[in-house]
Amino acid sequence: MGDYDNAIEIKGITKKYDGFTLDNVSFEVPQGSIMGFIGQNGAGKTTTIRSMLNIIPIDAGEISLLGMDHIKQEKEIKERIAVVFDELPFQDLFNAKDIAKIMEGIYPKWDNAVYQQYLERFQLPQNKKVGQFSKGMKMKLQIACALSHDAELLIMDEATTGLDPIVRDEILHIFLEYLQDEGRSILMSSHITSDLDKIADSVTFIDKGKILISGYKDEILETHGVVKCSEEDYRNIDPASIVSARKNSYGVEAMVIDREAIQREHSKLIVDPTTLEEVMLFYVNRDKKEWS
Repeated sequence: MGDYDNAIEIKGITKKYDGFTLDNVSFEVPQGSIMGFIGQNGAGKTTTIRSMLNIIPIDAGEISLLGMDHIKQEKEIKERIAVVFDELPFQDLFNAKDIAKIMEGIYPKWDNAVYQQYLERFQLPQNKKVGQFSKGMKMKLQIACALSHDAELLIMDEATTGLDPIVRDEILHIFLEYLQDEGRSILMSSHITSDLDKIADSVTFIDKGKILISGYKDEILETHGVVKCSEEDYRNIDPASIVSARKNSYGVEAMVIDREAIQREHSKLIVDPTTLEEVMLFYVNRDKKEWS
């Protein structure tokens, strides 16, 4: 594997569209880890991924994949990474065999034996046209291709969307297997946080083109918490330590950034553990501060 610390390094990338801006986005994916890239549809996940692949030019910033410049060394990068989109990039008329021939021409390290093993494992037919595949079969075919040329970095754009839970689970298991080989890394974009709860080492939340929070998943979940309390107790908590608060007729649920500090300062209050889904929800509403 290559000599680099971070499989992905993104520094201050900006891309302006009419009505949407990817705004000074920065994060990194350490080599050998899996990062969940989380946000609502339209938050900027796909724009970021397309920028990384140089499908769209950026207005500012720097991107390095596997320690290489994403523009100057684009060809070499693309031989060493694999990308899975939520739509199948192959013609409907091709079958799994045809696709192997195409891939062999693109990837110097294409391994047909590995590909055949995945086809068998996923129970994908060799000769059926991919236009007749179900959504789950198409996704499995893309993943079989992605994992058959010894890629060092796997980039998944909403790859588990629309799949049933059993298939999703199987695919997540395969990603963990793929990571067993030292030095391999995964960036997995999704709006389904439960998948990432299971397998991500780190997470980056994006909303309206801006990064809200990026870091190790366990640290984010350990430091953050949710306080359920009365309006009066809520007023006594330092506003700087609150991400946002949801109000209802029973009182207030507030997300705090430092669970331990709140417990020390307000011993009466109970601070519950949180989930990635809750973190996303409270951060997305941070501008309103209070919502219902």
